[in-house]
Amino acid sequence: MPETVWFHVVLTFYGNWLPGDSRGFRTRNHRTHIEGDYKNPPPAGLYDGLLYYIEKHLAQDAVVLISTQQEIVGIAIKERLEGLGAEMEALAIASTHVHYLAKYPVEKYRQWTGLAKKHTWFVLRDHGFNQELWAKRGKELRIRDESHWENSRSYIIAHRNEGAWIWEKSPGENKIK
Repeated sequence: MPETVWFHVVLTFYGNWLPGDSRGFRTRNHRTHIEGDYKNPPPAGLYDGLLYYIEKHLAQDAVVLISTQQEIVGIAIKERLEGLGAEMEALAIASTHVHYLAKYPVEKYRQWTGLAKKHTWFVLRDHGFNQELWAKRGKELRIRDESHWENSRSYIIAHRNEGAWIWEKSPGENKIK
């Protein structure tokens, strides 16, 4: 049986958090040094030219989901990952991005995330959505210990305060294994 581990996964919808973003950003494989990050943003205006260029060349407007679409996306991601065998703990679908805490085989994290993204787009398309949905890749953070698991779970659930659609396991089941 393959080793299963917990991941905090962050996925972004198309056109959100672009190179040049004032919150900070990274180039692929850190090929170019970029000042700042999301905790310590770059100086205001430093990358405005890059952001303008990127936005001008987007194939469509940035995706911002409404609440009914957020729920559709959340249910689709959860169903697909659980169908693959993942154990879901928490899921937050905001208007511009997704967070979830799930346990699955370490060698399958990118494949299963991709399958969930693909399935979600087809489900959303069946509800009338006809744009590109996802930004490239995502960020999978392997959970280090119980404290990291608890912090990740709390962070995901706290997106409720920002209007995100939330799913969480019932409180009695919240134990890291």
